Amino acid sequence: MEEYKSIKIEQKSPKSGVFHLYLNRPSQRNALSRDFFTEFPIALSTLDQNPNVHVIVLSASGDHFCSGIDLKTLASTTSLSGDRARASEKLRRDIKFLQDAITAIERCRKPIIAAIHGACIGAGVDIVTACDIRYCTADAFFSVKEVDLAITADLGTLQRLPAIVGFGNAMELSLTGRRFSGSEAMGSGLVSRVFGSKEELDEGVNVVADGIASKSPLAVTGTKAVLLKSREMTLDQGLDYVATWNSAMLLSDDLMEAVSAQTQKRKPAFAKL
Repeated sequence: MEEYKSIKIEQKSPKSGVFHLYLNRPSQRNALSRDFFTEFPIALSTLDQNPNVHVIVLSASGDHFCSGIDLKTLASTTSLSGDRARASEKLRRDIKFLQDAITAIERCRKPIIAAIHGACIGAGVDIVTACDIRYCTADAFFSVKEVDLAITADLGTLQRLPAIVGFGNAMELSLTGRRFSGSEAMGSGLVSRVFGSKEELDEGVNVVADGIASKSPLAVTGTKAVLLKSREMTLDQGLDYVATWNSAMLLSDDLMEAVSAQTQKRKPAFAKL
């Protein structure tokens, strides 16, 4: 595995298609450094292209998932001088660079499950709203914190959160910056399930990840791609898109294997993607 400064990757079982990607600056409560924004999309692209990877679990080392963007990173981004227009153009490019690292989660064909414990603040919310499935511990807490730093959140929360929790809830959470619990996060739909402890979270997420990893990789990656694309479309456009998708993908060896396995009452064995 390649060595990174801000993250790490583990495959806990050599036979498993589940790979674990950790935010790995526990002493800084996994605040996102400049290294993270460079390394994270590279790591996701590497996992995406690896045929042994079926599912990615995104979690964090230490006591907290993510305490937001590192203040040094924020300071370097906003440290501008010289011509106002050129400084603004550079700032815009820098923001787009930071955004791209988060959007890499959606670009990755493989499903990404966020396993959240402790604090998930600011840029941490940006990350998890881009993930495909979200679970957390009972002691997890969340905050769309940017407004308290005199910033308009700009890495994806304001674009993705309304579709997850509803426009009104997203507006209230984003304007107040208030802290909210794992149980409230589940009530609003931000997470799908709350686990009693970190150990239970890890165990439960592994069960879900293993289950997804055992399914047809063509069907799994297709489901993620079509769902993401359909957010931007009308119902008719979405139906047309999936018809075109399946006209290319439906008649696969995976389909034959799935039908055969059900008939023979055995587990299917799918080729890697």
